[in-house]
Amino acid sequence: MKELVENALDAGSSRIEVLTDGGGRRLIRVSDDGEGMTRADLALAVERHATSKLPEDDLMAIATLGFRGEALPSIGSVARLTITTRHGAEPNAWSIMIDGGAKSDVRPAALAQGTRVEVQDLFYATPARLKFLKTDRTEAEAIRDVVRRLAMSRPDVAFTLGGEERAPVTFGAALPGAAGQLARLGDVLGAEFRANAVAVHGGREGLVIEGYAALPTYTRGNGLGQYLFVNGRPVRDRLMLGAVRGAYADYLPRDRHPVVALFVTVDPREVDVNVHPAKTEVRFRDSGLLRSSIVRALQEALGRDAQRAATTGGAATIAAFRPHALPRRSWEWRNSPARPSYPTQGANALAGFAEAAQSAFEVGAPSVDARGQAGEIAPELIDRPLGAARAQLHETYILAQTRDGIVIVDQHAAHERIVYERMKAALEQSGIARQILLIPEIVELDEADVERVAARARELERFGLVVEPFGPGAVAVSETPSLLGEVDAQALLRDLAEHIAEWDEALPLERRLMHVAATMACHGSVRAGRRLEGEEMNALLREMEATPNSGQCNHGRPTYVELKLADIEKLFGRR
Repeated sequence: MKELVENALDAGSSRIEVLTDGGGRRLIRVSDDGEGMTRADLALAVERHATSKLPEDDLMAIATLGFRGEALPSIGSVARLTITTRHGAEPNAWSIMIDGGAKSDVRPAALAQGTRVEVQDLFYATPARLKFLKTDRTEAEAIRDVVRRLAMSRPDVAFTLGGEERAPVTFGAALPGAAGQLARLGDVLGAEFRANAVAVHGGREGLVIEGYAALPTYTRGNGLGQYLFVNGRPVRDRLMLGAVRGAYADYLPRDRHPVVALFVTVDPREVDVNVHPAKTEVRFRDSGLLRSSIVRALQEALGRDAQRAATTGGAATIAAFRPHALPRRSWEWRNSPARPSYPTQGANALAGFAEAAQSAFEVGAPSVDARGQAGEIAPELIDRPLGAARAQLHETYILAQTRDGIVIVDQHAAHERIVYERMKAALEQSGIARQILLIPEIVELDEADVERVAARARELERFGLVVEPFGPGAVAVSETPSLLGEVDAQALLRDLAEHIAEWDEALPLERRLMHVAATMACHGSVRAGRRLEGEEMNALLREMEATPNSGQCNHGRPTYVELKLADIEKLFGRR
C-alpha cells in the first residue's frame, strides 16, 4: 500500500482513492488522477529495477518518494496484479496483467487520465509468506496508518479510504499554507489535537522546520503520536525522535509522550534516504544542525503558549459531572438538601439521643473559604486570562471567575512551576542567592546515598544548596536557596538522594541540574492544605500569567482546568 500510494503522489495526483478487502490480502486498489504512463512506460514499469523517476540518474539528489523500481515487479511475482493507466499524450488507456510473475501483453483499455492499480490474492503464489500475515483487522489498521501518514504529508491531495465493511473515510484537499496543514492534521489526528496544537517554525542554513506540536498537558502513553516527515517522506528517525524528547524533557514525566507533526525541508543532497529498505529511516549530513534546530523550534513554540493548559482537562471535568457518569446507587440521604436537621446540643436536643450518637449526623464545616471575595469583582481582574479569585476549596484549589467561565487552579502545582522557572532564570543570570543557616542541619542517610550526594555537591551548590559529609551516615546542610524560604532539609535531601540514585551517567549535565531544580521547587512551593487570603490567591494567578510554562507543573500535570460557562449551562439544561 505504501509503495502504490507513493507512486500516485509522485505522479502529481490531486485525488487518490484507496479500496481494500480482507486487510489487503484479497484486494488492494489504488486509483489516482495523476499524469499516468505511456504504453512503453507501462511495459517497462513491471521490469525489475526499472524506473523513470530519476531522469538524471543522480542518486545523491532524490526528490521523489519512490525511485528503486522494485515494488511493481515484486508485487506481481506474489499476487495477481493489474495496472491500467492513461497518459495525456495517448489516445486511450493501456492495461497489463501479471499473475504470479507471468506477464501478459499490453492491451488497450478504457480509463480517464491517471492510473488504477489492483492487487488481488496477495501472496497466493508464496504460501509461506501468507502464513505470516496477521489478522485482517490488524492488517487493515496498518493500511489505515500508512494512508494517514501520507495524507498528513500532502494536505493539497484529497484521499479516500474505503472497504473492510467500513464507511469510507475522506480527507478533502486543504488550502495551501499553515491553515490548510492544520486543517488536515485535525482531520487525521482529531479536533482535540487541533485545539491544543501550537505552530512550529524554525531552522537555519537551508534547513526549514514547520508543523504543529501539542501542549505539554496533551500527551499520550506511548510514542505513536509523533509524526515526522523529511521532504514529504514519513520517517521514524531515531535522531529526530530524540530531539523531540529533548525539547519536551522540561515539561513531561517519564511515562508520557508528546504529540507532534513536524515537517523538515532540506536540500536532497544533505540527506540520504537510501539507508533503509522501507525508506523509513534517513541519514543527515549535519545531524547536529538538525537536532539543535528541532529542539530550538519546539521550545520557542511551546514558550509562546506556555500559559495554556490542554482543553481536554475541562472536557473531562464536564464529562465527570454529567448524570450518566454517576453510579445508579450513588445518592446518599445525608447529602440531600431536603434532609431534616436535628439539634445536637442543649435543652432542645431530642431525648434518648446521646451526643456521641448525634455525631453520625454531622456533615462537618464547609471546606470553602470565600472570605473577602463576596463583594464586587474588579473589572481589570475578571478580564485577565485566569480571572479573579473567588474562593479556596479544600485548602488546595483556587476557584477563579473569568468573563466567560471559571478556572480551578491547583495552588501547589502552579507555585511549583513558578519557583522552578525563577530558579532557572536566576541560574542563567547571576546565580541563585543563598541563605546561611544559623546552625547546620544534620540529615541522616544511607552510606550509599551520602556518597552520591557528596559526589554531586558541586552541582547542588550551583542551586544554593551547600552540603558536606558528616560522618559515615549523614550530611550537614549549611546553606539553602533563599528562593525556597524555610525548607525542610530532611525531606529535600532524601528526595534528592533518590533522584541522584536513578540518574544515568550518560544524562547531560543540564538535564541533571534541571532535575535538581525541579525537586527543590517542589519543596519550596505553597503546599496543599495551606489556607490563602484573597490577595494571595490573586497574586498567584497574576504570577502564573507572567511565568513561562505555567500551564503545567514540573511533573507534566496541568496546573489549572478551565470550564466555559456555556458547557456548565448545558449541564443544568439551560442551553
